[in-house]
Amino acid sequence: MPYEIKPLSCDPKKLKGLSEKLIVSHWENNYGGAVKRLNAITAQLAALDFATAPVFVVNGLKREELIATNSMILHELYFDGLGADGEPDRALRDALVRDFGSVDRWVLLTYSHRDRKLVNQWAADHTHSMAGATPILALDMYEHSYHIDYGTAAAKYVDAFMENVNWTNVARLHQAQAR
Repeated sequence: MPYEIKPLSCDPKKLKGLSEKLIVSHWENNYGGAVKRLNAITAQLAALDFATAPVFVVNGLKREELIATNSMILHELYFDGLGADGEPDRALRDALVRDFGSVDRWVLLTYSHRDRKLVNQWAADHTHSMAGATPILALDMYEHSYHIDYGTAAAKYVDAFMENVNWTNVARLHQAQAR
């Protein structure tokens, strides 16, 4: 079954400090590209004769499948995390302060089921993730996520991102995981 590009879950016209051009380009090119790439990889794997295929071909396709899958999922989480200017609810704020000392110190906010707490993880190349944990908010720090608006001023992009976090969605995901 081919993967489909989900509709953009936030209204880019209503975001503060993040242009519509930036958000639409990010959604179309990076997220949409990941979905299309995953479909191409899935088709190649379906057509592959695993009994005769060289191991390096299987390994390469499986690695690319992981990168494309995680890119798709993390971009969906990124866009779902935008669209509001509220504050985290009390339970989420308390968890962020407890686990990080501040609401502002994270990149890929993830709930660890094993440790029953929030963790901050790094996901370079979309292949690094904590086993048994579920991401609940993604701050995309690849240049494609901010360069159109901010050039190399990544810190200004982070500030704009934080002004647009949909904390209601993050709290819903946190509560679902923390049960």
